[in-house]
Amino acid sequence: MTTPDTPQKVKTTCRMKDISRRTRETQISVSLNLDGSGTSSIATGVGFFDHMLDHLARHGMLDLKVQATGDLHIDAHHTVEDVSLVLGAAILQALGDKRGIYRYGWASVPMEDALANVALDLSGRPAFVFNARFPAPKIGEFDVELVPEALRSLANTAGMNLHINVPYGTNSHHIAEAIFKALAKALRQAVAIDPQSHDIPSTKGVL
Repeated sequence: MTTPDTPQKVKTTCRMKDISRRTRETQISVSLNLDGSGTSSIATGVGFFDHMLDHLARHGMLDLKVQATGDLHIDAHHTVEDVSLVLGAAILQALGDKRGIYRYGWASVPMEDALANVALDLSGRPAFVFNARFPAPKIGEFDVELVPEALRSLANTAGMNLHINVPYGTNSHHIAEAIFKALAKALRQAVAIDPQSHDIPSTKGVL
């Protein structure tokens, strides 16, 4: 028997979202389950970005499907940016009112020569800090400047404070991979349900 004052267990079974976005530059569909098992099906037409999103799903324990077509005859910018915008929106909407979540997450992940430190807050107020330098301008055909562009777009639509610091690293691929793995681990922590809390984790009562 429950009373109005009895804490209710936070339900996580519906923390899923499907979003599609179509513009003159890109056509994107994203399917996200925050309480998944780390499975992914990613096809953006940008191979290295697919690889990074696969890490995000695998290490964040997200079930993630992304299908995208874009104006890759120009470059990968619009596709990477728009996929990140849609993914951020899916995270925000899948979280609902954010009741019972940990809200904060952080991780320090090494990748051979590189170390990435990521801290985030699902506050509803986007902010982005990126302190990392890539020794090469490209990873294969992928422009490394698209890494911060993707992460800024994700933070903006997810309503996330996202701080990324890479104190050292000599290989651009390793740096990018460490960043996305650390983001995955931090996000996994932040979206998880705190068994000791049944409320919205804010003194304001809303996030």
